[in-house]
Amino acid sequence: MKLEICANSYQSVINAEMGQADRIELCSELSVGGITPSYGLLKKVSEEITIPVHVLIRPRSGNFYYTEDEFQLMKSNIKLCKELGFNGIVSGVLNTDNSIEMDRTSELIALAKPLSFTFHRAFDCVSNPKKALEKLIDLKVDRILTSGLQAKAENGIMLLKELQKIAKDSLIILPGSGIHVKNAHLFKDAGFKEIHTSASKISSEEKSIFFGNNPQTVSDTKTIKEILKVIINA
Repeated sequence: MKLEICANSYQSVINAEMGQADRIELCSELSVGGITPSYGLLKKVSEEITIPVHVLIRPRSGNFYYTEDEFQLMKSNIKLCKELGFNGIVSGVLNTDNSIEMDRTSELIALAKPLSFTFHRAFDCVSNPKKALEKLIDLKVDRILTSGLQAKAENGIMLLKELQKIAKDSLIILPGSGIHVKNAHLFKDAGFKEIHTSASKISSEEKSIFFGNNPQTVSDTKTIKEILKVIINA
């Protein structure tokens, strides 16, 4: 089983590599569900990190249907990520009824080639996940990041198993949200090939500072190693 770390800062990226994670999903602003990182962060990570990095392409928080200007921005950022040598793209587009927007998503997938393409947690907004899965199989995405339409993947594990059974080898179902040391074995036992987590905590330097409702967290090297032990030994 592979471990993907969702890293929202340069320090999180460094910690993920030190913790020997298999892959990083790079984003910013996890408190709003993640958006595309800044150019400065993209460039620094592309120059210094050796493990595979997939980049979140999401122009803003909120819903997953976009104006034409926002869509063009997404395409520009995919081109930038290809130029910088990243390994994958994490993105996707929905219609206003939260069904898969086939044309735009297909355009992003084609533009991203030969990079790997993960359809992100917009999937957890769809009303018919099995139908949405079939559409994404048709589009030939490489994986779907999903919590099984629940706040936490552990609570959505039954649907995740169903989706995995339908998908077979067509794509990878990548469980994510609320996965930690104590429940990671559930996903290994269920036969998933990969899991996704931020493995984060509030840094010791920040614990003494008041951050309101959204404290800044960082992926933790020790936690990453502990999760790896669980999924290797499970």
